[in-house]
Amino acid sequence: MLHLNINNEIAPLKAVVLGIAESSGPVPTPQEAYDPKSLEHILAGTYPKESDMILEMEAFRKVFEKYDVKVFRPEVLENCNQIFSRDIAFVIGNKLIKANILPDREKEVDAILHVLDKIDDDQILQPPAEVHVEGGDVMPWNEYIFVGTYSASDYPNYITARTNKAAVEYLTQQFPDKKIKSFELRKSNTIAKNNALHLDCCFQPLGRGKAILHKNGFLVEDEYQWLVNYFGKENIFEIDALEMYTMFSNVFSISPNVVVSERNFTRLNKWLREQGFTVEEIPYAEISKQEGLLRCSTLPLIRE
Repeated sequence: MLHLNINNEIAPLKAVVLGIAESSGPVPTPQEAYDPKSLEHILAGTYPKESDMILEMEAFRKVFEKYDVKVFRPEVLENCNQIFSRDIAFVIGNKLIKANILPDREKEVDAILHVLDKIDDDQILQPPAEVHVEGGDVMPWNEYIFVGTYSASDYPNYITARTNKAAVEYLTQQFPDKKIKSFELRKSNTIAKNNALHLDCCFQPLGRGKAILHKNGFLVEDEYQWLVNYFGKENIFEIDALEMYTMFSNVFSISPNVVVSERNFTRLNKWLREQGFTVEEIPYAEISKQEGLLRCSTLPLIRE
């Protein structure tokens, strides 16, 4: 059995579900795009090739192997994009919460049933249908759970709005001992540089008291300011719109001192090393064309 344990983003990782790129299907039509960045690459003819994405995910898997992390993979579903395992479920404490994701992606959950079978049934939560939530918007951070949301009345108009107000209320009920802190995110169906698809697209807490942040991803300046005050301005790596677009904040911590990052993130990787981190650089630029990166591809199950 798996004894789930996730209380933050940085404690030493022991077990994880890493998505899979095999049989990810044909290039979607523009109408099938889930987000503006994928749409941009579909229209430009630069949508990533499956063979390139398989190589990138293999590089990520090798880093986990190096640090003795137990890696589970989804079963391969034919012609199905299964790279972003963070979207389908997430763990807080000893509970795994299944996400109510976009209806056409529900079969992705079936592909990790061999993992779910190793978890006690009473530790798996299925939110009611009105709760929309994806793992990219949910970050356990010790006594807090940070949640990215969009609660304006035009929520249904945005395919990029993935976590609603009902989700914030649901998490508040399920985790009474945690402080739920929600952040309104900027959404755009058409302009990728103006779209914070998930909270981890504009914010990422790191070890050593540091964090990555993009001010314009937040709709409410006071909420952004709360994070600046919480981490301290001197501990924050502020990214610009282009860096948010290339997913600088979507790195992944294997431990408080080890960060997996994209090899082209020169400015970020230099800063991380200056702060004393070990940076494991891997190629992930093709996968990033689908508006997701390293954190999005992982579903951490157990940290120390």
